[in-house]
Amino acid sequence: MSYLFETFHGWKSYCEEKEVPLYTPVMEYEKEQRSKPEEEVWEGLLNAYHVMKDAVETGLKEEMVSRSGMINNGAKKVYNNPLSVLSPEFQRLISRALAAKEVNSCMGRVVAAPTAGASGILPGTLYTLQEIHGLEDQKVLEGLLVGAGIALIIEQNASLAGAVGGCQAETGSAAAMASGAMVYCLGGNTDQVFNAVAITIQCMLGLVCDPVAGLVEIPCVVRNASAAAIANSSAQIALSDVSGVIPVDECVEAMGEIGASMENKYKETALGGLAATLTGKGIAKKVLIQDIEMLPDEESPD
Repeated sequence: MSYLFETFHGWKSYCEEKEVPLYTPVMEYEKEQRSKPEEEVWEGLLNAYHVMKDAVETGLKEEMVSRSGMINNGAKKVYNNPLSVLSPEFQRLISRALAAKEVNSCMGRVVAAPTAGASGILPGTLYTLQEIHGLEDQKVLEGLLVGAGIALIIEQNASLAGAVGGCQAETGSAAAMASGAMVYCLGGNTDQVFNAVAITIQCMLGLVCDPVAGLVEIPCVVRNASAAAIANSSAQIALSDVSGVIPVDECVEAMGEIGASMENKYKETALGGLAATLTGKGIAKKVLIQDIEMLPDEESPD
């Protein structure tokens, strides 16, 4: 039997006892769950990473206008802006996270990581990290396995779904996965990896899920970009051995407690937050009318 991902403490203890890197028990878990040999799991991971990078490139090159009109080539505008707030690398990070998520909002092909609503965070962060540090694909794939292990524990003790735990559960979890993966890829030790996860969760706690018109577009796309930035800041802090003080398992427990106590109108129902603003309601009404007008006439002949 492979290791059951219940706590970060248990994950660390297992790896120390077996003297294996963090990604190994995740690989064992994948092999057992999918009934596939290790080679096929690596191939699947590489394919997923290629899809992630393709989503980034697609979002930065092709027309990205959603049916609602709320998404309109934002990633390209950020990528091509001659004015950079911090650095060209930061600008590329943000635009790539936007790009992959815009592809999702425009019905393109993405990797749910861990959800489609958070599908821009891991592509944006890992694509940029690999570019800056010249990482081999294999190291990034190991980082993806570490990110998957992080998600398994969050799912066990909190949630990965906006409908259950708010946006903290989606973009928050994705950012935690990304920060932990980045620290691993840069040679961080287990404590640094898990500290990055803890710090990221602390920064994302309480974020509500309030999609305008019920569409995973606004504010979901821009939250992918901001979550990517938080993932990077958390990774830098953790790699500098600055403690988040609250252990990662307790941070996950806090996420679960907050999600359970959050009102339903803040859990992907489009009944609260930005979705309940005057503009949000106006957009919802407009989108609903468009959908009704596009329904086929049942009385018309075939």
